[in-house]
Amino acid sequence: MAEDRRVLDADPLSGITTNFVYEDNGGESVDNIVIESSQDVTKIIEANKRQRNAINRHQPHGEWTKVGSIPMTIYYDLKKKGILDDQVKLSAWLNDPDNRAFRTRVSRI
Repeated sequence: MAEDRRVLDADPLSGITTNFVYEDNGGESVDNIVIESSQDVTKIIEANKRQRNAINRHQPHGEWTKVGSIPMTIYYDLKKKGILDDQVKLSAWLNDPDNRAFRTRVSRI
């Protein structure tokens, strides 16, 4: 199987790269064309960590408190899965230890 990958767009501000991928299956099956997006989330994770470490966990906070920053590629994936539109599922996703890097507060939602 041969693959041809080409960059369609690279946004340095968001870190999102969009690729066109053509997979030639050598006549054995239907060829595939994929448009994929990827994002370098290093800066977002580092900023979240700095904010999380700067917050006094024992200081009371108001009703409207920032709890995290989510990269756009993950945002769109959560939207597609219906998680963003369901407060219970979104809270569970944010409280999941696997998603800690996207949190700016240690408290539970």
